[in-house]
Amino acid sequence: MPASLALDPAGRAGDDGAAATAQARGDWRLLDEPDQWSFFSRPLGNAVAQPGERSAQRWESQFVIEGMHCAACAFNVEAALARLPGVERVDVDGAGRRARIRWSDAAARPSQWLEAAARAGYGLVPAGDLQARARRLREGRLALWRWLVAGFCMMQVMMYAYPAYTARPGELAADSAQLLRWASWVLSLPVLLFSCGPFFRGALRDLRHGRIGMDLPVALGIAITFAVSSVATFDPAGPLGAQVYFDSLTMFVFFLLTGRWLESRLRERTAGALEGLLNRLPDSAERRAPDGLGFQRVPVQRLRPGDVLRVLPGERFVADGVLVEGDTAVDEALLSGESRPQARACGEHVLAGSHNLSSPVCMRVDSVGEDTRFARIVALMDGAALSKPRLARLADRVARPFLVVVLAAAALAAAGWWPAGPGQALMVAVAVLIVTCPCALSLATPAAMLASAGALARRGLLVRELQALEALAGVDTVVFDKTGTLTRDTPRLTRIYCRQGMRPREALERAAVIAAASLHPAARALVAAWRAAPQPTLGEWTLLQATEHGGLGLDARLARGARSGAPSSRMRLGAAAFCDVSALPLEATQVHLADEKGWAASFVLTEDLRADAADTVALLRGRGLDVHLLSGDRVGAARALAARVGIRHVQGGCAPEDKLRYLKTLQAQGRRVLMVGDGLNDGPVLARADASLAFGTQAAPLTQARADFIVLGDELRVIDKAWLQARATMRVVRQNLAWAAAYNLLCIPLALAGWLPAWLAGLGMAASSLVVVANAARLTSARKAGP
Repeated sequence: MPASLALDPAGRAGDDGAAATAQARGDWRLLDEPDQWSFFSRPLGNAVAQPGERSAQRWESQFVIEGMHCAACAFNVEAALARLPGVERVDVDGAGRRARIRWSDAAARPSQWLEAAARAGYGLVPAGDLQARARRLREGRLALWRWLVAGFCMMQVMMYAYPAYTARPGELAADSAQLLRWASWVLSLPVLLFSCGPFFRGALRDLRHGRIGMDLPVALGIAITFAVSSVATFDPAGPLGAQVYFDSLTMFVFFLLTGRWLESRLRERTAGALEGLLNRLPDSAERRAPDGLGFQRVPVQRLRPGDVLRVLPGERFVADGVLVEGDTAVDEALLSGESRPQARACGEHVLAGSHNLSSPVCMRVDSVGEDTRFARIVALMDGAALSKPRLARLADRVARPFLVVVLAAAALAAAGWWPAGPGQALMVAVAVLIVTCPCALSLATPAAMLASAGALARRGLLVRELQALEALAGVDTVVFDKTGTLTRDTPRLTRIYCRQGMRPREALERAAVIAAASLHPAARALVAAWRAAPQPTLGEWTLLQATEHGGLGLDARLARGARSGAPSSRMRLGAAAFCDVSALPLEATQVHLADEKGWAASFVLTEDLRADAADTVALLRGRGLDVHLLSGDRVGAARALAARVGIRHVQGGCAPEDKLRYLKTLQAQGRRVLMVGDGLNDGPVLARADASLAFGTQAAPLTQARADFIVLGDELRVIDKAWLQARATMRVVRQNLAWAAAYNLLCIPLALAGWLPAWLAGLGMAASSLVVVANAARLTSARKAGP
């Protein structure tokens, strides 16, 4: 996603932050210009048009939400945006404070979203906007100042309250006691007016819109405590004369702000993998000047394919491309999971987001923006962060009615304690309001799952749906595809058999022309073999049409030469049954070529096992998991490979329908299945499995993968790591939910009984959220998770 966009006073596009500029002026309509949408949105395809309507384009936009503090805020933003015309879906991540809006340009306009969010009390800024980042830094500094003011005033108020707690009767004169109260009142004003600002603004925003948020109980508790203490200070002889709680007020405000600040820092650690990913690319690059004599720094948004960039050691590549000058080493840990530096020579490809480590180089840009592999990874992580796990949705649904119960319980507590004195009754109600905030319950699941998603991303495994972590933790059976999964991505061509009259070179050329239309590992092997042949050319044959039949092969029409109207011939490339030929009597992978005359050629491919295949299978079986192998290859070849890696349950000659039938049989037996495939012809079985993992860096495009997890590297062992991480995640989720429930079950009766003072209630509320997020932060550790 582009870093930023701005509009100058004349309304022209610049490079600083359009949304921020528009918000500052209050003129959000600047974002309604279609030529601006690509800077904060990506197209998804055409929407379904109703009769009489024009064809509409569907878009997906990402926004950072300002003024958001809790799960109730996520509800509010979703409700404000979902009812707008043209908006198809809104997903809000409460932990990461981000929103994803899917919309159709037939009716929706971005200005409507910003206006609706502003009316609801929130701000929307495109994700990655430079001014948005600056404002978040300013907000962080302001939060730190609020905390410091609260802490300083708390210490001073505690010093003034100390004599009242320690003096014996008659030791503290009445005028001295009153002076100390007045000093405490004065020192509480900065806390109330400055430090408590977020609580009061959030509560007023919710009241204006007729809803109950998590800030309302806290704001009520603060207001009641200050009001009771102020009445006692102004009227020491009145009914509330003995009820001065400025020390409790400043203390629990300090505790609440401490909890929020620490929680924010921990959120950056747990949910910050996505934000860190979005900010990995520089905002500018050095592009070769038109005269070719030097380089000039330009914004990334102005780069186009064909531009030549200079990248110095220590800088990151901002686009996918080819090195045209110099050799270097690159760090592609985020893109491939490979932590070791990778050598890249002149003429080799480099990827956006990778790090130039050793030498200055020049690269020619091939892909920029949304077309880069980096952008596809970002899109996957975006989707994961904004998806809501089942347990999180359940907790969010419980949170809002629970707040109504909290307010009712506080009112009943005040009524029950009123005969003991109004001051004591009100302070019991304050303790109930503060201690029962359900923040910990709402954070319990998303905090843990986002932490694990970030940890797995650093290991080269992307999570497409957070819910999949729960499914992965419960699997008891692992089903492997063979080609491109247990074996390396691309096999090697070792032998060609041809019918009489056809030369091997001609057969390979025809097969390579057809195979170029497929991403299957066997197809890539044929293309690679042709390119490695002496003086390969693909000009003699032209591919007119190709249709891929998943798991079987390609049906194609070829023409000799590129002349218009040249006679064409129909050919098939793929499995023996698909080409109506008999397989050669070899225990190896075979691809066959057939034309109108029948069998034309057979290509024998040798598949190399991944180095850690046997160890990974043994490791999974040692964990108690049942391991199976399904393959579209010949039964003999599949069994031979299964024996090499130690898999007992194997079935070869499987079409996609056969794999799906086998999987359904396992599930009918009560098995919970993880399917591991290459993401190419395994779409149905990947979608049907309880959890699915697409393996291989050369597999299907990431944006089209149907798996729950995408492996970027070459190690099969990451499957075991992911399973352990998922189990650790669910263990932490259960711990968090148990803690949140136990905390409320313990503290609510104590508050109702009057045994929990306001300052301790504030400490408990802050500690409950902090414990949940800190427990989730343990999952970000690079250490191996336990079983």
